[in-house]
Amino acid sequence: MKKWIVGFCIVLLGSLSLQAGDAKSKVFPLSKTRFAVLDSHGNEKIVDLKGQDFIVVSLREKGADGIAYAIDKDGVVWWAAEISSGAKGHETPSGIFPVWRKERYYMSKAHPDPNGVNNMDFSLWFTSQGHAIHMGNTNAMSHGCIHMGAKGADTMFRWAQKGKTKVVVTREHYLPFVYYDLKKSGYKENAQTPAHIKAYLKTMVPVKPHMGE
Repeated sequence: MKKWIVGFCIVLLGSLSLQAGDAKSKVFPLSKTRFAVLDSHGNEKIVDLKGQDFIVVSLREKGADGIAYAIDKDGVVWWAAEISSGAKGHETPSGIFPVWRKERYYMSKAHPDPNGVNNMDFSLWFTSQGHAIHMGNTNAMSHGCIHMGAKGADTMFRWAQKGKTKVVVTREHYLPFVYYDLKKSGYKENAQTPAHIKAYLKTMVPVKPHMGE
C-alpha cells in the first residue's frame, strides 16, 4: 500500500471506455470505487474499480468538487489536487476512460501558446478528441482539458500507467465518499482552501466507509 501523501496544502484537503467523449453521459459515484454510468441513450451500467488504480475528476462545475483524486488498487486515496475544467461551450466529457497516451512535454496544436511555451506538459490523454489532464492554470477554465497545478500534474503523471489507469470524470460530488480518508491523512481546512469547498463542507454529509473499503 502506498504511503499517505497529503496533497491538500493548496486545495482541500474490467474496462469501460467511452472514447467518443459524450458530454451528455452521467457518472454517479455510489461508493469510493463503484459508479453508475448513464449514457446519452439512458442505458445504465454499474462499474466497480475496486482493485485498480484510478483517478476521479470531480469537475469544476456547480454540484461538483473541482478536485482530482488518485486512488490506488488498495483503495487508498493518496493524493488530491485542485483542478479547473471545461468552460461553457467546451465542457469536459463525463465518463470512465483509460489513460491511452502520456506526454511529458507538449504544446497544444489546437490552442498553441503565442509565446511558444508548452501549455500541456504532463499530459494524460483520456479521450481521442484531445481531452487530457495536464499542468495548467487552475484559475482559468479550459477548452475541455483538466488543468492541474505543477505539483499535482507531475505526481499524477508519474503514477498513472498508460492503458491501465482509469480516469473517472463526474459532474457530481465525490468528496463525501473520501472525506474520512482525507481526515485520516491529516487534512485540515485552512486559509488556502477554496471558497466553494468551504461552502460545501458546511452542508456535506460524509459517507462512512463500508467494511473492506
